Amino acid sequence: MAKQNAIFIAFFRSGILGFGGGPSTIPLVHKEVVETFQMMTDEEFSDVLSIGNTLPGPIATKMAGYIGYRVGGWVGLINALIATVLPTVLLMIILLASLNEFKDFDFVKGMTNGVVPIVAIMLGVLTWDFLIKSKKSLGWKVGSIILAASFICMIVLQIHPGIVIAVLLLLALFLPIKKSKEEGEQT
Repeated sequence: MAKQNAIFIAFFRSGILGFGGGPSTIPLVHKEVVETFQMMTDEEFSDVLSIGNTLPGPIATKMAGYIGYRVGGWVGLINALIATVLPTVLLMIILLASLNEFKDFDFVKGMTNGVVPIVAIMLGVLTWDFLIKSKKSLGWKVGSIILAASFICMIVLQIHPGIVIAVLLLLALFLPIKKSKEEGEQT
């Protein structure tokens, strides 16, 4: 039962604080799942995020479903999905009912505009964290090549991110893994 409570709390907090949609909840889910409740490691979270981005649909519910299932089975999956969706459903009903009354007030416009930089910083911190982790696992040279190639494919060539991630996953499957000197000395 403690697992189910942790799953619900982690995804409910992320759902209620994730202003702006799925991408803004990713750093919040990371904080809850990896740091607060330690349901998975950074590397496992990165894998879930990568695979989740290749699949269609909202990222928050995909991540909640998988992480909930992994931690608590089918009950955990349903629990995490409800916890992720419930805040949005409740807030939509409450806010849409009252938004029509206050939408033209300057303070409402200011609050909405003020959240955008906060979300940008949260995503930037998560990006930096992933860059540091890729340096540890791939090294700066390989990580920079992948970063540059991904940037060119997605921004310049307008290739869908899911296709870029799928190609990288296929390359990882078929390219040989080189052992570092430290691993070679241990074996």
